[in-house]
Amino acid sequence: MMKTAIVLVLLLMLTTVSSQTFQWGSCPTTPVQPNFELAGYLGTWYEIAKLPAAFERGKCIEAQYSLRSDGTIKVLNSQTVKGKVKSLEGTAVVPNLLVPAKLGVSFSYFTPYSPYWVLFTDYKNVAVVYSCTDFLRVFHIDYAWILSRTRVLPTSFIAKAQEVLTGFIDISRITFTDQLGCLP
Repeated sequence: MMKTAIVLVLLLMLTTVSSQTFQWGSCPTTPVQPNFELAGYLGTWYEIAKLPAAFERGKCIEAQYSLRSDGTIKVLNSQTVKGKVKSLEGTAVVPNLLVPAKLGVSFSYFTPYSPYWVLFTDYKNVAVVYSCTDFLRVFHIDYAWILSRTRVLPTSFIAKAQEVLTGFIDISRITFTDQLGCLP
């Protein structure tokens, strides 16, 4: 009975991580954007590329960040799935003001904040974001995004973003997001 339960849990975990980027060991230590300025980061960002994520399977993926009166950040993610725009609102916080580029994001009152680390941004064109969830230091799941202020990002910016990610994620797993035919 116990062996059956373990097998079922492992199968459930495998189906959950099958569309994620699963790695053995703990999350890597990654440098974040020095002197990060949240005010400059707020606004709309379009997803140009990402590591596969089960919760992002559509096209025209974008995120809007705005400051709430209580000091938290409103996160409004949207994507088009089968011709319909689907949106999800969440909350971001800066848990440590000494490292403002390491935010936490949650899309439910019932889930803890997940890491949302801004590794690089020039605030006007491109941002590189990384998240990692560690499971008992046995394995971790990576998420990474290349974001742009416009739906199309010049290849020079994509190359810079990939350079930032090289060394701690497998950039060959990055997939590009379809931003064609999107509503304004």
